This record gives sequence, C-alpha cells and structure tokens, in this order.
Amino acid sequence: MKADAPAKINLALDITGRREDGYHLLNMVVQSVSLCDEISAAKAEAGVLEAVCDDASVPCGADNTVMRAARAFFEKTGVSPGFGIRFYIKKRIPQQAGLGGGSTDAAAALRLLNKLFNTRLSAGQLQSIGLMAGADVPFCVEGGTAFVSGIGENIVQIFSMPPCYIVLCRPDVGISTSKAYLDYDRQHCKQTCCSMQVRNALRLGSLAEIGKSLENAFELAGVPDEIHKIEEKMLEYGATGSCMTGSGSAVFGIFTDYAEAAACKNGLALEYKMTFLCLPLQRQKIL
Repeated sequence: MKADAPAKINLALDITGRREDGYHLLNMVVQSVSLCDEISAAKAEAGVLEAVCDDASVPCGADNTVMRAARAFFEKTGVSPGFGIRFYIKKRIPQQAGLGGGSTDAAAALRLLNKLFNTRLSAGQLQSIGLMAGADVPFCVEGGTAFVSGIGENIVQIFSMPPCYIVLCRPDVGISTSKAYLDYDRQHCKQTCCSMQVRNALRLGSLAEIGKSLENAFELAGVPDEIHKIEEKMLEYGATGSCMTGSGSAVFGIFTDYAEAAACKNGLALEYKMTFLCLPLQRQKIL
C-alpha cells in the first residue's frame, strides 16, 4: 500500500504566546502543495516495526516521525497485528526547510494503517493520534487549506487557495526549528497578526491580496541573507508575494502565470538545486 505525503507551506505564521511547558502557541494559515514524499507500508516478519528511507541522511530509528506515529496508532487503537510492518519512505521534500516533510510522512503512515487494519478512524481521531508524533502532523492528515492554532491541534478548514503556481526554493543553508524559536524568544519580537489578513484574502479569492498579506513571524528574528535574496528574486520574476515557510529555510512564491513561474523555477534552479514548481492541493478524504 502506498500514499503520497504532500509538503505544506505557511501562508501566515503568527506566534501568539508560550505555554508553561515551553510549547509556543501559533496562529497559522497552512496550505498543502503537490511536492510529495511517498510512503509505502508492507507486511514484515512478526514483531517487526521499522522504517527504511532512500535518503541516508534521514534517521530511521525510534524517533523517526513515521515510527512515532505507528506506535501511537497501535497504542490508541489496541490493534495487535499478527505480522510486522515495514515502512518505505521515498524522500522528495527537503529537510530543515519548514515544509513539514517528517510530519507529512507520519500523517501518510497513519492513513495507510487506518486502511490496512480497517479501523475506520475519522480525520479528527487520526489528528489526535498524529499530535503524539509531532505538532504539524494533525494538519497533514487531511491537508488542504486550513487555519491552525494552539500548538497545531486546532484545525479549521477555510476557503481554498485559488488556482495558482507555487515555486519552492530551499537554499543550501538549513534552519533548526529549535534554534528558530530560541532566536525569536531572545529578541522579544513584536507579535504579528498576519493570519487574519491572509484568511480575508482567501475569502476574497484574490491571489494579489494573498501575496500582499504573506508574513512569517520567524523572519522578524533574523534569517540568513539567502532567504531575502530568494524572496526578492521571486518577486522580480513576477510573484504576487513571497515568504519563508515554517521556521525555514525554504521560500515560496505565488504566481498567477505558468510561464513566469516556470521561468522563476528554472532561473533559481541554476543556483539552488532544491527548487520545485508546485500546485496547491485540496484536502484529502480519509474515509
């Protein structure tokens, strides 16, 4: 059994506070895109639960998000298979990019297990299990266009992204999520409220307004110069807006015209090998 695991971008990311346990509270508008990993689940020897990846840099031990999600699934459902499960991960989504690669892999694994064992869990139930594997996993269960708040557990589907083309570019420098939060806290950055502006722009169905409303609170804490360089290049190629996604380091640009998007992708690819041309995706059906 196979499932696509789509990447995500943050059209808006506001940091609204911090809980006593250290987790940051967020308001985000999140969009899934057509750049995908591929997750396969196959029967294995009894007692085996493991993940194998075609990218040697991806750790596949107990802390892999697919493994955490699978253990949480079996714990919560009480399913006790008479055989083992081996997951195969084909990586296409860059790491340390803010594109949710590990989280979407975990979400895809949950969808596969739900089908494999016919547990018929709802999206909400899978999201609750997914939260045990990572804060971005609940959104990735269905994807689409959503307003996500709290630490990632509160998900409301909103007006879909209008048809467009999205260029993704991950520079050679990566950004650690934990360091991004640490830098934000140290600099006492002002609170942003861009998520409401992006939601209003989506309601209007205007790519121009969406482009003008893009914002990411992490950029206030300072990011590598390459981030701003890529954003400026995307705007020069005709993007309605450009922004860093998640805690970085990938940057995306939104285009109304395919030729401009393709030119941007090809131009940036001369300097940055991890450059992709994508489409926005609708939410997935679970049952």
